[in-house]
Amino acid sequence: TPSIINIPPQSAIKTADHPPIYSKQYPASSKDQEIKFQETQKLLERGQIEESTSPWSSPIVLVKKKDKTMRFCIDYRRLNAITIKDAFPLPRIDEIFDQLSDATYYTKFDFKSGYFQVPLSKEDRPKTAFSTRDNHYQFTVLPQGITNGPATFQRVINHILGPTRWKYALAYIDDVIIYSKTFEEHLSHLNEICTILKNARFRLNPEKCEIARTQTDYLGHRIQNGEIRPSPTNIHGLLNTRLPQTADEACKFVKAAEYYRKFIPNFSLIAEPLRKFVPTTRTQRKKGQKTIITLTHEEIEAFELLKNFLTTDLVLRLPNNRFPFKVQTDASDEGIGAVLLQLYPDGDRPIAYLSKKFTPAQRKWSPMEQECYAFICALDKWHNYLSGIKFIWETDHKALTQLNQKAQINKRCERWRLKILEYDFKVKYIPGLTNSMPDYLSRSPVDDAEEDPDEVSLLISKSTQTDFSDIKNHSSIVAAVQTRAMKLRNQTL
Repeated sequence: TPSIINIPPQSAIKTADHPPIYSKQYPASSKDQEIKFQETQKLLERGQIEESTSPWSSPIVLVKKKDKTMRFCIDYRRLNAITIKDAFPLPRIDEIFDQLSDATYYTKFDFKSGYFQVPLSKEDRPKTAFSTRDNHYQFTVLPQGITNGPATFQRVINHILGPTRWKYALAYIDDVIIYSKTFEEHLSHLNEICTILKNARFRLNPEKCEIARTQTDYLGHRIQNGEIRPSPTNIHGLLNTRLPQTADEACKFVKAAEYYRKFIPNFSLIAEPLRKFVPTTRTQRKKGQKTIITLTHEEIEAFELLKNFLTTDLVLRLPNNRFPFKVQTDASDEGIGAVLLQLYPDGDRPIAYLSKKFTPAQRKWSPMEQECYAFICALDKWHNYLSGIKFIWETDHKALTQLNQKAQINKRCERWRLKILEYDFKVKYIPGLTNSMPDYLSRSPVDDAEEDPDEVSLLISKSTQTDFSDIKNHSSIVAAVQTRAMKLRNQTL
């Protein structure tokens, strides 16, 4: 049964005195119309929407999921454009890591359809309206896709956690973590947080919760024994790239590494063995694209040393909300590449790398689709960093700078465009020559291709599971959350 948390209805869509916006519904087949009807009936039964007489209306878009079923989405782009942005602050990531580094035990909670548990104010409900061919509806809960969704949810969870925040519980939007120095303390903290969430009627998703781990992944970093390191997935895209096979590949790697040369001691000396592959004339550049090479021991050593520098603390930094985030993406015939950076006073600092191969079908996509896919994969992978903040997206594909200004485009790009509704970013075109690291990563892709880009698996921590055999006296915790493995063992807390 759907749950609405026990808090006053939230105001999330302030539009000042702007007149109502009405958008026509997109054309849909009879089959899609039937899906819309079925989905609205489910939302009605759960009390998440109600019939409406609102003059506002945003169009429905159906998005195909990996299991071939359809996801019901509302295109709130025009509404978001006139919404006054909520400046409620997200917690600083560096301060979060400072807190977590002193702990030994960690529990992570995942909310079940978190937005749909937040009641929406009566003043805001009409602005969320949408139509089917049979009726007009509006949301009674916080809908997906509105620009102030992350800030509103952060305000709600901060209020609910109250004075436990920064002591032994934290939340970055909907990512909640409880942390303690000892196991006994952790049981006590768990008991209190679960009681708080239960009293607030916040419903959790047990299958995605992690209980009392000594190692965990949080906000893209792995935490264990007081150490915080980039999650292996953050550096995997670069660290596992193959040795250059052609002179052109070697040249692109040197150019990519050169972007961060100010952070690498003795860069020129280290890169010197690979410099011979950097062409100085147009003829050399054209010839180098096809020239097969076999690297010498010295050249391999230089390649590996530069890779190691690019994936260590000398270059990589823990994310810090005080500095702007930037995403750079690129696509080639082989796959996609992306880098997440922050703009420090001394230069752009990388935080994570992404590299993924194309399937045979994806290689046939148009350049715009391939380039857009790179950005979508970056958003999926780095959602925790980019949700709820302003950031810059740099691309060398000029057409993408107009992505949000276009009317309906092809179904694939339309589906992806809906995924970016909640993000607040500015698209910036940059020449291909300055997009060196994503270009290199896209031409030496590491991660296996995925058939369906709409579903990207969440990172599941391969953490150390604590023995629960001695905590049977804490039965109140299980009322709020219990993992599947614990159920199978028929253990109670």
